[in-house]
Amino acid sequence: MTIIIITAIFALALAFVIGTALGFFRDFFAVPHDPLADTIREALPGANCGACGFPGCDNYAAAIAAGKAGISSCTVGGSAVAEKLAQITGQSGEAVQQTVAVLACRGTCLHAPLKGTYTGLKTCRGAKLATGSTKLCAWGCLGFGDCVPVCKFGAITLDKEKGLPVIDYAKCTGCRMCMAECPQGLLRGVSKDQRGAIILCANRNPNRQGVIKTCKIACIKCGQCVKNCPHQCIDLSSNIPVVDLSRCDSCGTCVEKCPTKVFKIIEKDIFVSLILSI
Repeated sequence: MTIIIITAIFALALAFVIGTALGFFRDFFAVPHDPLADTIREALPGANCGACGFPGCDNYAAAIAAGKAGISSCTVGGSAVAEKLAQITGQSGEAVQQTVAVLACRGTCLHAPLKGTYTGLKTCRGAKLATGSTKLCAWGCLGFGDCVPVCKFGAITLDKEKGLPVIDYAKCTGCRMCMAECPQGLLRGVSKDQRGAIILCANRNPNRQGVIKTCKIACIKCGQCVKNCPHQCIDLSSNIPVVDLSRCDSCGTCVEKCPTKVFKIIEKDIFVSLILSI
């Protein structure tokens, strides 16, 4: 009995000493909070997505408070958050560039055949490392939906029947989490204010017959878009059409002339579910 009492007393004394030491070190090493940074942090959406260029909202708030960052980098919060930050800090900033993620591939299971039966890790990144591509098209969407769980806004779902992600542009904030996750680099940011033509294909195979074998609706490098563009703003030197959007006026000639319809006009088509129209 005596041993039990002594042990209990020793444990209580030890706990008291450790608790006192922890309290001392907590106060001694405490990092002082900047009240301005705390106020700014409360105005931010808290997505911690990194779209602003900082690891999270805390870091972005601290940078604004220290005068090392502007108030227009939060694409998730958009103009509403920028206005709040302007009131808090007294800063003025440029208009927030609202973007959405666009999938540069239309190669569904129907149009882009598989190489064979893939039995490896059921993720895009795993399939990319193991096989290069599960589809005959080495540049196409792998279809396992790695982009779906990283989206914090529920803007991406996977159409398992077609094997492609579908983006809800009403929910997409352009945070770029999905873009960083895609091992094929097929998700690209497009400004909601952008005008012009966009290409929904990444197949760079220069051989027309090779393209058709790997994807029935890919760019076949026919050059009709280049030949017929009235503004000569399309370049095919990289084996995929590249549009100079500073010169494109959305005339739609490329859309009309393209035999596989890889072109879409941003302001007319981008904010609807393009995958459903394939």
